[in-house]
Amino acid sequence: MNIMQVEVVSNEEHIFSGEASFVVVPTLTGELGIYPRHEPIMSLVRPGALRLTVPGEPEELLVAVSGGLLEVQPDKLTVLADVAVRSEEMDQARAEEAKKAAEARISQAQDDDSLAKAQAALAAAIAQLKTLDYLRSQKNK
Repeated sequence: MNIMQVEVVSNEEHIFSGEASFVVVPTLTGELGIYPRHEPIMSLVRPGALRLTVPGEPEELLVAVSGGLLEVQPDKLTVLADVAVRSEEMDQARAEEAKKAAEARISQAQDDDSLAKAQAALAAAIAQLKTLDYLRSQKNK
């Protein structure tokens, strides 16, 4: 089986380190599917669901990413995410509340720093909601 080494890290923690046979990354130009031995690329990551097919696991591993940077080498894929949360740590109500709070903070921002922080919080909430939507769509198949 063809596999590649995958590293997913956020500003706060190491999210995933291991092998995968296929990875889908949400990029600014759309979802990018990556198999082992992919041509080297770099891309910006947009908020959404990072999906990993891990050998021996019956279901995809899902990680909500709020943005960041993707680097692909033939035998290694690295995602440096601004914020990343594993799907099992997500909660729909909490993510919706975080989205509303971030939107309110954006409208009340008094300076560039508070606006940037509020926008980052909004991107993290949107990434979680997109990942939860993807999970729901897969369960309904």
